[in-house]
Amino acid sequence: MITFANIDKWYGAYRALTTINAEITKGEVVVVCGPSGSGKSTLIRTVNRLEGIQGGQILFEGHDIHGTDANVNRLRSRIGFVFQSFNLFPHLSVLDNVILSPTKVKGIKGSAAKKQAMELLDRVGMTHKAGAYPGQLSGGQQQRVAIARALAMEPPVMLFDEPTSALDPEMVGEVLSVMRGLAKEGMTMMCVTHEMNFAREVADTIWFMDAGQILEKATPEVFFSQPAHPRAQRFISDLRSH
Repeated sequence: MITFANIDKWYGAYRALTTINAEITKGEVVVVCGPSGSGKSTLIRTVNRLEGIQGGQILFEGHDIHGTDANVNRLRSRIGFVFQSFNLFPHLSVLDNVILSPTKVKGIKGSAAKKQAMELLDRVGMTHKAGAYPGQLSGGQQQRVAIARALAMEPPVMLFDEPTSALDPEMVGEVLSVMRGLAKEGMTMMCVTHEMNFAREVADTIWFMDAGQILEKATPEVFFSQPAHPRAQRFISDLRSH
């Protein structure tokens, strides 16, 4: 579904991504991990053009995402994105946050949009907060609403950019359980996260990044027991020592 071919990304003189080549297939859950500053978030943000690239090609369902003729709005409506900092609209209720895109972009009418939104809120355990505003919710609740909002466009792919890193430890589990449910249902997912237990349980493939490169691609079993790259070995060793 997503192909990265020779991706290069620069910030001025700083090379943030170096010759990235990778693929995500339909129904696959890819977890991108690595030390801070390794290029993980930059990479995931290139998929829906929140970040530009200076070299290479990213294909989504066969279409060149960064091509001059790419329809960015249509592209983004097909790729769900869950941010680190929730990014809910503070002046809209939970229900209205979820309804907004289907009504404005897809033209779904009021009662049908509301029915779909309530089903999605039920899926993430948030129907009881449909009338509340983001400021009245905990961080974990806001992130669950953000996932429901992304799912409202019925995207074939979901991207998660460190979805639990802004949460208090006790709220992390409630968000990860929603993500586990999506993975079980066969959703294609790309997740940047530091939650290694989640990676071990849910990922089909782990990409380990450092210094703007994917140094290792492996199943969780191999990555956590026998990583091949010396930098990945050090990463796992540091995890174990903590």
